[in-house]
Amino acid sequence: MISNANNTPHGACLQTDVCIVGGGPAGIALTLALSEQGFSVLLLESGFLKADEKTQALYEGEVTDKDLHSPPDKYRHRRLGGSTAIWGGRCMPFDSLDFETRNHVPDSGWPISYEDLLPYYPAANALAEAGRFSYNAEEALGPDVAPMIRGFDSSRVRTNGLERFSCPTHFGTRYAKRLELAPGVKVLLGANCTGIHLQADGRAVRSIEVATLSGKRFSVMPRATVLAAGGLETARLLLASREVTPTGVGNHHDVVGRYYMCHIAGNVGTLTVRGTPSRVRHGYELAPEGVYCRRRLSVTASEQRRLGLANAVGRLHFPRITDPSHRSGVLSGLFLARKLISYEYSKRLNDGTPPTLGTYARHALNVVRDPIDTTAFLAHWLTRRTLASRKFPSVILRNRTNRFSLEMHGEQVPQARSRVMLSDKVDAFGMPQLRVDWHYSQTDIESVARSLDVFAQEFERSGTARLEYNRSTLEEDLMRFGAYGGHHIGTARMGLDERTSVVNADCQVHSVHNLFVAGSAVFPTSSQANPTLTLIALSLRLGDTLSRRLRPSHALQLDGVPA
Repeated sequence: MISNANNTPHGACLQTDVCIVGGGPAGIALTLALSEQGFSVLLLESGFLKADEKTQALYEGEVTDKDLHSPPDKYRHRRLGGSTAIWGGRCMPFDSLDFETRNHVPDSGWPISYEDLLPYYPAANALAEAGRFSYNAEEALGPDVAPMIRGFDSSRVRTNGLERFSCPTHFGTRYAKRLELAPGVKVLLGANCTGIHLQADGRAVRSIEVATLSGKRFSVMPRATVLAAGGLETARLLLASREVTPTGVGNHHDVVGRYYMCHIAGNVGTLTVRGTPSRVRHGYELAPEGVYCRRRLSVTASEQRRLGLANAVGRLHFPRITDPSHRSGVLSGLFLARKLISYEYSKRLNDGTPPTLGTYARHALNVVRDPIDTTAFLAHWLTRRTLASRKFPSVILRNRTNRFSLEMHGEQVPQARSRVMLSDKVDAFGMPQLRVDWHYSQTDIESVARSLDVFAQEFERSGTARLEYNRSTLEEDLMRFGAYGGHHIGTARMGLDERTSVVNADCQVHSVHNLFVAGSAVFPTSSQANPTLTLIALSLRLGDTLSRRLRPSHALQLDGVPA
């Protein structure tokens, strides 16, 4: 059932097998999985079915450098479904080497392997509504599918890797009815977790403190607690719960909030493909089940290991939108309409340089001079995006010249100084707000540069294309918009050593045997991939872990006394 937390009696103490804090994709996936196993689940969601300004304001906080990182209340939605309310739907799994300890990536290595997570990816794909778990072009699109770039063949660069796109599925609206009807499940909306209370010895959660904006306060006493509140809020909850452990829950070694990663991303260089535009497949393709897919360039795993590269992918893209010299009416139209687009998607339509009247005039002229493509784009966008249930993922321009930029999306090397911490300001509940101090490194930039070098060498060797980029401006190109979007990773990282990690291989907080974390906060490294698919898969794996531990024969592992 789903109800409003304000209907809970003030001072009540609720009991359940599992209390999950956060109703985003991780929390919803885990709730449904545990319900199917016969457990009682209480899902606490701060928001409601629709956006609420006062609730969203609870995400407000500070950033050390506004040019490098967006305010904490952006790219995150505090509502049922979480940030899937605004995501683009891009899905792809992590690669096998992402789980390895790589000498050239400091603090890398997961305590689980790709094979440990692989069984959960197909179900994650299904929950995300991204079709089959198939990320190879020949397998997903058919053996006779045309190559990404005809004539290009390389043992060092892959072109048949795919990303698949969800509807994009808003987990709140898509799974509200299932949550309503799921046996043993109770969802409380407007329920804000304001503290984690530990037993006196600090080894177990005693209760969860909950409050509503209207003043109701009550508690939950679960057998197991799971924080699924996102990469930033999870760290905030752990750090702010200082009743028994003054430095915060699970933070004996000052690791909570550290190793904060996003992704390194930006449009760089010019790729000129030789021959006719028909030689290139640069847009979206439909898999047989009707799911949009797109190819990417990537350096093979063996070459990454040999050359010491962090993981990265490149997508064929159009020129910088803000520069009217592209002469595209579609791109100029997007630029002129950027104030009508949400912050999360309009940010990259503004490169930080205030446009002049001349810039506006040149963009307007592009629209006037390109009426056919502009009109065709608007018609396509209306029918295939605005009115469609499975939406066309993004803007794709017709290939007229075989000239592209490369949209790079790269792994960020974890580093302890990149972190989130508590600020001196508090929210409506008196909880400390977050202060975000995100950092990237020259290693991140140099790794992208060396990946581009491999692409350029292989294109030149094959005679199919030429890639040129300016190494001296690469950092500016990649950091023009700072940290990439809503990929909040690594703040409660997984590992075997509690001196350098927060949770173990089962996502259990090292020092608290009935407290777990679900979501990208536990990722030790960020991969080239968007985090959503992997965090859902990891949540499903956690569901199996909790199912085993909560059975009567294993009760001692969680409760300290027989069930």
